[in-house]
Amino acid sequence: MPLAIRVRALVKRFGDVVAVDGLDLEVRDGECFGLLGPNGAGKTTTLEILEGLQEATTGEVELLGRAWRQHERELRQRIGVALQETRLEEKLTVEETLALFRSFYEQGPRVDELLAAVELGEKRSAWVGRLSGGQRQRLAVACGLAGDPELLFLDEPTTGLDPQSRRSLWDLVSGFRARGRTVLLTTHYMDEAERLCDRVAVVDHGKVIALGAPAELVATLGGGHVVELATEPALAADVFEGLPSVKAARATGDGLTLKVDEPHLVLPSLLERLSQRGARLSRLTTRSATLEDVFVSLTGRQLRDA
Repeated sequence: MPLAIRVRALVKRFGDVVAVDGLDLEVRDGECFGLLGPNGAGKTTTLEILEGLQEATTGEVELLGRAWRQHERELRQRIGVALQETRLEEKLTVEETLALFRSFYEQGPRVDELLAAVELGEKRSAWVGRLSGGQRQRLAVACGLAGDPELLFLDEPTTGLDPQSRRSLWDLVSGFRARGRTVLLTTHYMDEAERLCDRVAVVDHGKVIALGAPAELVATLGGGHVVELATEPALAADVFEGLPSVKAARATGDGLTLKVDEPHLVLPSLLERLSQRGARLSRLTTRSATLEDVFVSLTGRQLRDA
């Protein structure tokens, strides 16, 4: 299948610090691909190298079959970028900002089309400095779309946004994908990755440690659901091993986490085990397993941990 991105043995050092450590990655044409990992895992550094904002220490990077050194001008015309934090001139209007970014490209949609795509038509004459956080983020994405890119980079595009603004950006990404274009995004939101991404790579310490479709990675846990509980007095995880449907049990910072197939089979036997040990529940929740659980299973840490 044609590749939009090909990365081989990518390394990036900042002095003695290795931010990216031999990373390999392939992103197919037309897919939405997610990079997941904790803060400091090397996600943003990897994106900045792919976007041509930083040079790799060693390794190979190809975008759309081209390398930055030989085809920088062409690649600038064919990709779009929305950074983790975009600082736009606050005294320009929304329309003026988009007209400025559109002027950087040889071809692309009209300003009116960009405004409609991000639902900012009513704000066209508003100063950027007076936009809400969600509106600014949509404007930043519109700037990334100004050249009608074949490949769009989104670095944590919905961090700090309210639910309505997040869903608006999800719809925008889905519409872009529906036109056969490619998206590479980083995110800390598991529902976002599961909703938007065809495949994800879990990155830690500058390396890919898991790769696949979200549902495939969750299936590797051996249990599709998670039971989280705390007891008084506190009990060890092995107390719950061997209960019906329990695939694994581990201690967390303030309680226990059980990976299970069918929660309704676990709960009666769990309560009976507590009674046998003279303990009681102080907290109990059940939920479907997520990509966060995959990461914890692989590393013992949360995706948001530094």
